[in-house]
Parts: sequence; C-alpha cells; structure tokens
Amino acid sequence: MKAKDFYKALETIVDERGLDKEKILEILERGMLNAYKKEYQSNENARVEFNEEKDEINLYADYLVVDEPEDATQMSLKDAREKNKRIKIGDTITENITPKDFGRIAAVSAKQILTQGLKQLEREKIYEIFKEKENEMMTAEIVGLNKDFVTLDLSHDLETSLPRKELLKSDDARIGAKLKVYITKVEMTTKGPKVFVSRTDRNLVKRLIEQVVPEIMDGTVEIMGLARDAGSRSKIAVYSHDENVDPVGACLGRESNRKKEVEEALQGERISFYRWSKDPIELIQDALAPAQVVAINPDKKEKMAIVIVKDEDFTGAIGSKGQNVRLAAQSSGWKIDIKSLSDAKEQGINFRPVDEAYGDDPDEETT
Repeated sequence: MKAKDFYKALETIVDERGLDKEKILEILERGMLNAYKKEYQSNENARVEFNEEKDEINLYADYLVVDEPEDATQMSLKDAREKNKRIKIGDTITENITPKDFGRIAAVSAKQILTQGLKQLEREKIYEIFKEKENEMMTAEIVGLNKDFVTLDLSHDLETSLPRKELLKSDDARIGAKLKVYITKVEMTTKGPKVFVSRTDRNLVKRLIEQVVPEIMDGTVEIMGLARDAGSRSKIAVYSHDENVDPVGACLGRESNRKKEVEEALQGERISFYRWSKDPIELIQDALAPAQVVAINPDKKEKMAIVIVKDEDFTGAIGSKGQNVRLAAQSSGWKIDIKSLSDAKEQGINFRPVDEAYGDDPDEETT
C-alpha cells in the first residue's frame, strides 16, 4: 500500500516523542500480522516489508502449493495455477495482501495494537530517562496535596507521590512550590514507570554540595563522610587531594555563599564541614567541633575512641539529644564515647591532652 502519509506521521512521532523508529515499525508489523491472523486464521506464512524510499508498506503471504490444502499456509494447485500457470506442487507462491483487503475487525485490531504499542514505547522511554537519574537529584514541583502525601510533577508527564514524612519540617508544602529531591529508586510497573524520591536521604545533601562546589566535581576535594539529621543538621568530612586547596574553605565558598546555597535548598538545615584526616585524633577532634576536646584515646583496631572534655563542655559535646556526637561518629566512621574530665579522673582513665599529643614523648600520659 502507498504509505507516504504514514511515514510522514512516523517522522513526526519520532521527533516529538523521542521514540525509536525501528521499534515503532516493529509494533506496526505486529499489528498487521495480528490483523492478518484474524482474517486468515494464521500468520505463520505472513511477513511485512517496509520501503521508506518508495513510501510503501507491503504485507506478503507465502503459500506452499499442494494438491489438497490442510491449513491456511497452503494453496491448492488449482488455485495457484490461476495465478501462475507454470507453478507445480511443492513450489511456493507469494501474494501481496494489502490492508484494504482486511476486514473491519482486523483493521481495528491493527490500530489498537499500534496505539497500545506506542503507549508502551513512551513508558519505556520515560523509564530509561529516569533510570539514568537514579541516585541523582532533580527539581520537582508540588501539584497536589493531601494529609498523607504530596504529589510531585517530575516532568515528562510523570508524577510521583512523596509521603509527608519524607518532607523536611520546614518545607513549604503548597501547590506550585519547587523542591530538590533525591531519586532513590526507579521501577517499571504494569502501569508504567514509578519513581521514588526523598527529601530526607543523606545523599540529597551530597548532591547539593557537589552541585555548588566545583572542586568536588573535578575531584580535587572529596567527601569522605556524611551524616545527617534531616531538617536539623548535617556534618560532612572533606579531604583535599591538593595540598594548596583548603577543603573546608572550598565547600564554604566566599563569605560562606556555597554553604548558604545548600542550606537554603534544605529550608534552613544547618550544614557544617570539617577536615578529614588519617590521624584519628585530628579527625575526631574536628568532627566534634564546636565542642572543645581535652583528650582523645583512640583504639585503631576497634575504631573506637574515648573523648574527654571539660565538665562545663560535656553537654555541648554530646549535643541536644546526642546529636553532635552521633553525627560526629557517623561522619568520621569512629565510635565515640565522651566523658567529662572529672569522670575520666574518677575512673582512672589515662590520657594525654590533645595539645600535647604530638610532643617529644609519645608515652607521656596524665592520670
């Protein structure tokens, strides 16, 4: 059949929807073969050929010439001779069967399969787009609200529901508000792709920092540890592979502008950076900042440390509900046991003040 209009429409679909031309043709082929089967009971002997240069789509059926046909893939010698007088039993005769010869039901079937196939192709395309964004950050817009969920528009005609417990307490949950979200998982379901997102995942903080700190993106500075109390505070350990680059300064930016940009995206969640070190004393001391540390007794084998602080600094070192020490431990990778100076002396714990830890006598201790 002449199919100039079809090929023009095909190009439009490919351009506008970003679908694969070959996959669309495969769907049309299945539709035509299915239509043929409805009309002739079998499609085992049928094939479709596309010729874009000639603007043609042809459906051919190959029949085995026999004396008495036993199924739809065979043709009697008598009928074959009406088409080719020289044909004989055992030969194959090919007929070009155009869609106009199909019945109304067959034509409708072909159209349905093409429509359904295009819808599935679009679903697969959207799935591929978001699968590539898995474990990444994107901006979404709130388009719906109820008491348990907010509905987010992710673009590409795809929406997702975010449980309100995955929002930050300070988030502006209103129609039209835009949020940075972290894509935790992408699945293909019977209804199409499903995208799971979060505002509380600690990796959202990591992606936000990467976005505003070029030194991290080019590999000069590396995030070595990150702990988050979503909506309240995050602690990040950073290390510089270039001795001329201060990792904390790079993350803060001029007048702390980079830090402020991340905090604004997190609706005011406090962000603090500290320098990562191979030396556990330096690492743990910086991790516990702003608390002032008197001494640290590290056990490198167990990655545990007893940290001693002045009595008046004990509450601050622990932090509200244990937040400061918990984030320090999680971001540094060390288990931290904080003791007040008076408790340490009462328990007979030997220690060396951190300001003497690198003195000439490494064995000198205080009781």
